[in-house]
Amino acid sequence: MVVWGIVVAAGSGQRFGGPKQFEIVAGKRVLDWSVDAAASTCQGGVVVVVPPGHHEPAPATHTTVEGAATRSGSVRAGLARVPDDAEIIVVHDAARPLATVALFRAVIAAIEAGADAAIPGIPLRDTIKQVAGEQVVATVDRTGLVAVQTPQAFRAEALRAAHDAEPEATDDAALVEAAGGKVVVVAGDAANLKLTEPGDLVVAAALLAERHG
Repeated sequence: MVVWGIVVAAGSGQRFGGPKQFEIVAGKRVLDWSVDAAASTCQGGVVVVVPPGHHEPAPATHTTVEGAATRSGSVRAGLARVPDDAEIIVVHDAARPLATVALFRAVIAAIEAGADAAIPGIPLRDTIKQVAGEQVVATVDRTGLVAVQTPQAFRAEALRAAHDAEPEATDDAALVEAAGGKVVVVAGDAANLKLTEPGDLVVAAALLAERHG
């Protein structure tokens, strides 16, 4: 099947203090680690969605497009550049430079097996509390709950249809789910952290150095 990837790298990094996707970690930009992993499995090609007006050099040999004000809008900008013959589309957040090729392959395989969407999930380790201000109002039962990561893979037709009305969501699987699609979970990777704060770069650098020698 023809597989394309979209690497979403259009965020401003407000919590991080700047566009974290262009920071250097273990000798390469965060963005480049993510694009390289996508390119290893998305043989059709990779579309890289960058911030509007960005001045960083784009990853070589890949299609680059400017993103939008929201994550969903940025994904749609990437979708517009994915050829019509794509059968599977993998969406990955550039801020997850530790996603492995094996994880990409796992979500792609789930689509090949018949799912509309496949997402990596990991069990919740901490007790979850529902709060109102500073007061705890409930302890949430963790049974059946997972924390979701990217890359997420989709049957191309299902992903395009889910975005037709230009909805907004924190991830694309939620849109496919809302449209009635079959969404499955594959085993995620605890090391596949999302860079959120500057200190996360230190952790990512150590893990990448260990992984790549």
